[in-house]
Amino acid sequence: MRNRLMAVPVYDYVLATEPLTAEQRLAIGWNDRQGLADIANQFHYYRQTADHRIVFGGYDAVYHFGGRIRSEYEDRPESFRRLASHFLTTLPQLEGIRFTHRRAGVIDTCSRFCAFYGTSHGGRVAYAAGFTGLGVAATRFAGNVMLDLLSGERTERTELEMVRRRPVPFPPEPAASLGINAVRWSMDRADHNQRRRNLLLRMLDALGMGFDS
Repeated sequence: MRNRLMAVPVYDYVLATEPLTAEQRLAIGWNDRQGLADIANQFHYYRQTADHRIVFGGYDAVYHFGGRIRSEYEDRPESFRRLASHFLTTLPQLEGIRFTHRRAGVIDTCSRFCAFYGTSHGGRVAYAAGFTGLGVAATRFAGNVMLDLLSGERTERTELEMVRRRPVPFPPEPAASLGINAVRWSMDRADHNQRRRNLLLRMLDALGMGFDS
């Protein structure tokens, strides 16, 4: 229960294209399979698969009132349509390409948008949560942090502020839903206004919450 307000579930959406032809790959100049992402607040991430599809996701991070998780939330046509539109804005050379796969799933996010750490049961259990979609890259580091915490050692990792300090908890409902959606709206406005952050985002930055914390 101590972590109940520390992280919330948000839904992430992803599309995959049909395999690109050699001509299409040449047209976009993406010759290898580097992972890419843009630098917006509501960012996109994309990469090529071994069979030359492009997997393209991100932007929408949808929170449902009360932190509810339902399989039907994965079928969100407006998010997939938005992704398809953003894909073609990013890679207009691929106009007319088909999207053959789509998926959605839940990620856990905390108020500072990166993992937090702790122990319980008298130091016999260690945990990490709130990865905000960055778990694939960060789990090896998190595993080492948790081993350090279980051993009781002071290490370079355990002395990091991101390990020592916990994020600001989310408020209970209905404030959580109102606040999360207000932040999403504010980040969208910043992305469309030369990254100028409004009063709400600047206040959250000062409190150590969000991407710029």
